[in-house]
Amino acid sequence: MKLTNRSKVVSNKEQTGMEKLYLPGILKGMLITGSHLFKRRATVKYPEETRPMAGVYRGWHVLKRDENGAERCTACGLCAVACPAEAITMESAERKKGEENLYREEKYAKTYEINMLRCIFCGLCEEACPKEAIFLTDRLVDTEYEREDFVYGKSKLVEKVDKRIDVTKRQTLEVAAFKKLPGLKHNEVWSGKNLNKGNKH
Repeated sequence: MKLTNRSKVVSNKEQTGMEKLYLPGILKGMLITGSHLFKRRATVKYPEETRPMAGVYRGWHVLKRDENGAERCTACGLCAVACPAEAITMESAERKKGEENLYREEKYAKTYEINMLRCIFCGLCEEACPKEAIFLTDRLVDTEYEREDFVYGKSKLVEKVDKRIDVTKRQTLEVAAFKKLPGLKHNEVWSGKNLNKGNKH
């Protein structure tokens, strides 16, 4: 019974004298190799040269700071729960008096780690984050020699105050419109005064 039209009939015919010398096959292979010398190179000299990245490319994560330079992450754990590869772990801590310029909310991530070997770069962590604290950028993950070096902590994830990372390509128009709706408190900084006023936050 013939399932497809791709099957080929195999025969054990005798090789000719030229075929036994293998010269035609070698010459054919050399001609193919030589033809590539005059074609455009498919590779680039990374890191001196880089290819243009698509707007939807998902690479090295970044933990964002707010406009005042304070860390946005509140260690709520939603990104870790949403991660299908279980690559994210964190430990929360309470903000102390005088650290208001360091951490946006009274609760912050004391440790925040992402195992880049487990991460599948799906982007579910940034979708789950209610504070827009984590985003995937167009940066490539560094190559390392040891497995433990692929576990990125806050030293590699939190953006520098003087070197902000643009993530506007990752922010959707729906999120930008949602943030402009009047009366919503989802993106405001928590304050203990709200409890005294009886407002729900």
